[in-house]
Amino acid sequence: MAQGWDDMRIFLGVARGESLSAAGRVLRMDPATVGRRISRLEQDLGAPLFVKSPLGYALTEAGQRLITHAERAEQAMQAAQEAVTGGTGALSGQIRIGAPDGCANFLLPQVCAEISSANPDLEIQIVALPRVVNLSKREADMAIAVSPPQTGRLSVQKITDYQLHLAASLDYLDQNGPIETTQALRGHRLIGYIPDMIFDKELDYLDEFGLTRVALASNSVSVQFHWVRQGAGLGVVHDFAIPSTSNVRRVLTHEIWLTRSFYLIRHADDRKLERMNRLAAALADGLRREVARLEALT
Repeated sequence: MAQGWDDMRIFLGVARGESLSAAGRVLRMDPATVGRRISRLEQDLGAPLFVKSPLGYALTEAGQRLITHAERAEQAMQAAQEAVTGGTGALSGQIRIGAPDGCANFLLPQVCAEISSANPDLEIQIVALPRVVNLSKREADMAIAVSPPQTGRLSVQKITDYQLHLAASLDYLDQNGPIETTQALRGHRLIGYIPDMIFDKELDYLDEFGLTRVALASNSVSVQFHWVRQGAGLGVVHDFAIPSTSNVRRVLTHEIWLTRSFYLIRHADDRKLERMNRLAAALADGLRREVARLEALT
């Protein structure tokens, strides 16, 4: 039984990492050893599980059938560990949280530091990505998203709404004068996303106001915010980011403002694990409180 689960653990590592080296890093094994274990598993099962190509290791049809059972075995092992150790004490182990970089930079550090202080044996990793986090490949154990996914066996929980406004630095406003109408915006340098790299329709802020030409663009909302802070132009920023600096102010607050939402995305089967439920509850509660606290300061 133990040997069988160890084989499934290695199989999942390669399936998710799509290479022996990526699996080796996660499993803390030599890639050559990972390769030998996969070859032995394929021999035992009498079927190839992966096809190797220049892009990495891709699952065969047999591998696709096996992964469902391997993930169920993973869930069963985690549940068994909880049953043995108990699930009511401090959280421990490693957890990886994926999030868009605005949330990852301005909210999660404070929230996760608080969770870490209450659970000193818990290892928290934040993956900040300017795209949707792929939970099926285990890029993270849970993820924050700005819109709920439409496919996959996932659990979706709305966490909270948040606000965004057009903003500029005090230096920029001193140099360019007050901005009193939306018509006046066409004479200003705008900061925003690279149009063809907007990974979620909820992030297409400027298009809602007919402002399509962006002089300074990045796929990172943090880069955009730093441009605004440095006086490079006007940009739509999260209200919760503004308290991190003293020289950014919202403009046209009654004409240009947006409401968006954060969602917590998890594997559906993780709801059976008390440890994951407790962590999800702490994360969601912390994010709600942190958004409210920071928005009250703007």
